[in-house]
Amino acid sequence: MSFSSSAAPSAHPLAPYGWDAHWEAEFAPFAAQGLLPGRVVRVDRGQCDVVTPAGTVRADTEFVVPRDPMKVVCTGDWVAVDPGGSDPLYVRTLLPRRTAFVRSTSSKRSEGQILAANVDHAVIAVSLAVELDLGRVERFLALAWESGAQPVVVLTKDDLVPDPVTLSHLVQDVETTAPGVPVLTVSALHGEGLDTLVALVGSGTSVLLGQSGAGKSTLANALAGADIMDVRAARDIDGKGRHTTTTRNLLPLPTGGVLIDTPGLRGVGLYDASSGVGQVFSEIEELARECRFHDCAHESEPGCAVRTALDDGRLPARRLESYRKLLRENQRIVAKTDARLRTEIRKDWKRRGAEGRAAAEAKRGGQWQRQ
Repeated sequence: MSFSSSAAPSAHPLAPYGWDAHWEAEFAPFAAQGLLPGRVVRVDRGQCDVVTPAGTVRADTEFVVPRDPMKVVCTGDWVAVDPGGSDPLYVRTLLPRRTAFVRSTSSKRSEGQILAANVDHAVIAVSLAVELDLGRVERFLALAWESGAQPVVVLTKDDLVPDPVTLSHLVQDVETTAPGVPVLTVSALHGEGLDTLVALVGSGTSVLLGQSGAGKSTLANALAGADIMDVRAARDIDGKGRHTTTTRNLLPLPTGGVLIDTPGLRGVGLYDASSGVGQVFSEIEELARECRFHDCAHESEPGCAVRTALDDGRLPARRLESYRKLLRENQRIVAKTDARLRTEIRKDWKRRGAEGRAAAEAKRGGQWQRQ
């Protein structure tokens, strides 16, 4: 999904930030009230920096503080703000979001945290300086697909893998993990591989995601063509870096498009991302449609196409294990806010328990008969 700013009137001062005919239509009722359109470029302690046709202003979010944490003002939001002359300025309303990248705040809680709004591309930075964590890549991908954005995996620091054969194997591993997703290798330090990424994020809004030390700030600087983000070296022992980015910042790129840089993410909890998980593991979902039973658990049922693919080597065991793990985690998060789903899960647990007990009793009965 991509919303290019090419449809925007070229003379509009917000065109470099993604303003287009869609946002103009959404804002029309507020224009009639004399408010200014703007895009949030940074949020900090109840205040936000908003770029408007009159320049960047500091505005208070007091009038748009909701009880629902999913509706708080976020970097990337389009808003209506007071016109100049008043002090302080206030954000009066948020325009409806096209997309939102959301993660769970904690595996033990059910609140979601919005990391970026109105995003077209989710650029997932993965460092080649450390061993690949494919499970973490799958988590990022699930959230990216769920957000409505197009994911892109960027393997950074490829200059640290001088052997082309080894690099090829690493890329292949990630491509297997990310079906239907572009996988790029870059060295922001030396400028290698950036042309393809620049062309990909040259329209719409991209959010840059990844762990600390993944090279996000260096990559952001390379895309922006200037040292706008602080960069610090990662530790040699584990490749991890300190949080050089502490807030989410929206940056217009000189080659077109907009980039939202984010702090390094230690935790990547799922948040109501069942369709995203399904898209990441599309090959398993396709195999499941060939199972004899539509509710097959892919464990010991006869006619299970997933188990068959696992046994003959077409499906790696790690993929199936990761798929099950993310589905279980997502179910737990959703069940905390969905009473109906909680009931369904409990019924499923009881059914599986009864089937397990029946199978155990049948096995014991067969043993007694042989004795």
